[in-house]
Amino acid sequence: MRTAYSVEMVRNAERELMARLPEGALMGRAAAGLAVACAQVLGRAAGRVYGSRVVLLVGSGDNGGDALYAGARLARRGAGVTAVLLTPERAHGGGLAALRRAGGRVAEAGSAGEPIERADLVVDGIVGIGGRGGLRPEAVPLADAAARSRAVVLAVDLPSGVDADTGQVRGAAVRADLTVTFGAHKPGLLVDPAREYAGSVRLVDIGLPLPNDAAELEALQHADVARLLPVPGAESDKYRRGVVGIAAGSARYPGAAVLAVAGALRGGAGAVRYVGPAGDAVIARYPETLVSDQGPKRAGRVQAWVVGPGAGDDAGTVAEVLATEVPVLIDADGLRLADAAAVRDRTAPTLMTPHAGEAAALLGVSREEVEGARLASARELAGRYGATVLLKGSTTVVAGSEGGPVRVNPTGTSWLATAGSGDVLSGLAGSLLAAGLSARDAGSVAAYVHGLAGRFAAGGAPTGAHDVAAAIPGAWRDVARAG
Repeated sequence: MRTAYSVEMVRNAERELMARLPEGALMGRAAAGLAVACAQVLGRAAGRVYGSRVVLLVGSGDNGGDALYAGARLARRGAGVTAVLLTPERAHGGGLAALRRAGGRVAEAGSAGEPIERADLVVDGIVGIGGRGGLRPEAVPLADAAARSRAVVLAVDLPSGVDADTGQVRGAAVRADLTVTFGAHKPGLLVDPAREYAGSVRLVDIGLPLPNDAAELEALQHADVARLLPVPGAESDKYRRGVVGIAAGSARYPGAAVLAVAGALRGGAGAVRYVGPAGDAVIARYPETLVSDQGPKRAGRVQAWVVGPGAGDDAGTVAEVLATEVPVLIDADGLRLADAAAVRDRTAPTLMTPHAGEAAALLGVSREEVEGARLASARELAGRYGATVLLKGSTTVVAGSEGGPVRVNPTGTSWLATAGSGDVLSGLAGSLLAAGLSARDAGSVAAYVHGLAGRFAAGGAPTGAHDVAAAIPGAWRDVARAG
């Protein structure tokens, strides 16, 4: 599992470690790891370190010091290193002296255009993890020049101009091809929009004492998901494995019911009960489904419900499902129709799965505000409704109803932005709820497997929601092998 920590937690851990180490040792560790990464980049981009051209964009903080010390190491290996100092009077003295001793050059920001244009590697050490807001005006031309150049752009710890704690980008920022981060991932490296600016992320272990239970974010990996997948035992039957109810679809949107059932049938539960007006369409596609037209109360026993996909204006069915005493997943129209008090008053787990537009409507803010602050939005919704919230999007996040680390989904593809994909996800997550997973685990595992299935189904080309559902077993097997 990958974990990410707040700036405050990282700073505290750095102070604790520095108190036990000789002066400068921690920066030395970071600079050594950074230099190794730079050398590897130069090996791929220029074929060698000796004779390559490196430009360091150096601010006044520790990131600038890391860049200067790493630049000194590269200069000693024969690279031509130029440090562009944004605030020369505040540059790290020890790092600057080390660079000069190694034969590196120093340039002012106003004369940096030509060196950046000719560089093989540009190292962004402008702002550290404590920076807030976008780049300062004097740094913007340097970031623009780096973006226009043919150089690989490597960010030190975090791309300058993005918010380390929230992933927000409130102005101009450096766009990196690679980010080398120290000690721990920062939330902004795992969450859009900042994640888009980070490129590939490499973690350098510098020995920070960071406990897992203090993490802000978690990103599950294959092995973590494999441990959570429900596996039937020798004595299992379809009822012991769990039965999920799907209350979805309408005369206008029968396809939503079919797709939600498709996801549910592949999600680990033993059986799927469907209630709603799209029974004929569901049976025609999936004859193994148990169909009822008597409403949720008379559908038969279930261990979890999914309500809302394509429901239109059927508020009665949504209310009936919310009144049950089993876990409930609320999606799509169900989010609009659900009474907030009824959700908050539930004693059984509730999982809400909005996209950014639906979350914005529930919070009374703009869609852009939700997309720019995904972590805060998911946490706010979870707190307001007393529910676990799976906020879908370019970075899907899962916030628990009782706080704790937010889970960030690392799988997926932009090809999943297609009609019906969310219905498949809802059915899959609902089935995992019925199989006994907690709301947080069901949402996290479903997002992971669904994202992987989307990659498999697309293969770099357009795909449809039915293709994603059909790819779930392959994604499941791929994950299960890691266990």
